[in-house]
Amino acid sequence: MRCVQIDYYVHFLPINKKIKVRAGITLLRAARAANVAIVTRCGGNSSCLMCKVTVKDQQGVSMITEQEKHKLGSLVESNIRLACQAKVTQSVVVELPPDPLRAAIAKQLQKQKEEENLW
Repeated sequence: MRCVQIDYYVHFLPINKKIKVRAGITLLRAARAANVAIVTRCGGNSSCLMCKVTVKDQQGVSMITEQEKHKLGSLVESNIRLACQAKVTQSVVVELPPDPLRAAIAKQLQKQKEEENLW
């Protein structure tokens, strides 16, 4: 008897990129396979807490572990998960945090625009 492998989709927002993955892969590995940047310093060992993402439907990922719950604290209630720990169990939509550099640039551009409007 042969085991049937089931594939699911991980849809990354706001970049609107989808990738087909096998059940059990972490969101971080799925992102890397899709060339989607998720910042991490610890190599996916849940120690740097930099790979936080918002999971739109918690049914699409593995149950949160006590260790992950302890590290994230109240963020868990906002559907925040560590991409290195959450494993795909169904097709799922994942929202990436804003890129810090792009956010800083956008903020500076907005400030310049407001200053120009004063003149």
